[in-house]
Amino acid sequence: MQRVPDAIQFTALTTDGAGEITDLVQLYTYPAALTAPWIRVNFIASLDGAVTVDDRSGALGRPADATVFAILRDLADVVVVGAGTARTENYGGARTDSRRRMRLHHHGLGGARDGAPPPIAVVTASAALDPASRLFTDTQRPPLILTTAAADPDRKRLLAETGAEVIEAGQSTVTAADIRRVLGERGLVRVLCEGGPSLFGELIAANAVDELCLTLSPLLVGGTAGRIAVSPNALPTPMSLRHALLDDDGTVLTRWERGRTQS
Repeated sequence: MQRVPDAIQFTALTTDGAGEITDLVQLYTYPAALTAPWIRVNFIASLDGAVTVDDRSGALGRPADATVFAILRDLADVVVVGAGTARTENYGGARTDSRRRMRLHHHGLGGARDGAPPPIAVVTASAALDPASRLFTDTQRPPLILTTAAADPDRKRLLAETGAEVIEAGQSTVTAADIRRVLGERGLVRVLCEGGPSLFGELIAANAVDELCLTLSPLLVGGTAGRIAVSPNALPTPMSLRHALLDDDGTVLTRWERGRTQS
C-alpha cells in the first residue's frame, strides 16, 4: 500500500525572497544527474475537471498557483507547448527570475549560468504560427519550433527569419520520441510541458510523462471545457504522489511521479 504524504500548508513554506532557493523551490527540483530529458507536465483544473474558462486557463489561477508556475519555469531548461495552446494563450517568451536561475545553476539544480530564461519550444507539425506573434516578438530568447519535413517550406522560412530555430523533428508528425531526441541533443533535459491537452495526451500515449504537477483550483466551472489530456486511446499510467500543498484559499497543488513509490 502506498503511503500518502500529509498535505503541507502552503503558507508554512518559505516562498519569498527574490533569487533565493526557498523551501518551495526545493520541493520542485528535478532529479539529480539527469542524462536524458525528464518531462514534467504542469496543468491547472477546476474541481469539476475544467481546464479552461472561456477557452483560457488564466481564469482558474490563484496566487499560489502563480508562485509555483514561476518556480517551475525558473527550474526548467526548456518550456514545451503545443501550437494550439501557444496561439490561444498568446504565448510570449518565458519571464523568469534571473538571480534565482543563476543560483540554481550554481547548485546544479537547473536554471542558467547567465540567468537567461528557458526557451519556448513549440510543437507544430504544420509550422502554422504567426511570425508577428508575441512568441517571436516578445521574448529574450528565440523559440525552438519543432516541426516536420512535410510542413510548408515558406512557413518554415518565415519563422526562421524571425531568429527562431526551426527544427524538422519528424517527417509528417512530431512524436514524443522526436521531442525527447531533439531536446536531448541540445542538452535540454529539465523539460517543462505546459500543454495543451492534445500534446499531453500524446505524451501519455507514448508513456513519456515522467511527472505531473496538477493544481486544483477551488472553483466549479461547468460549461463545455475539456480535460487536461485527450487522446484517441486510453493508457492508464500509475502515478505516485510526491507532495500535496494546501493554500488558505482552498487551492491544492500536487506533484506526481510515474513509476515510483513513497518510501
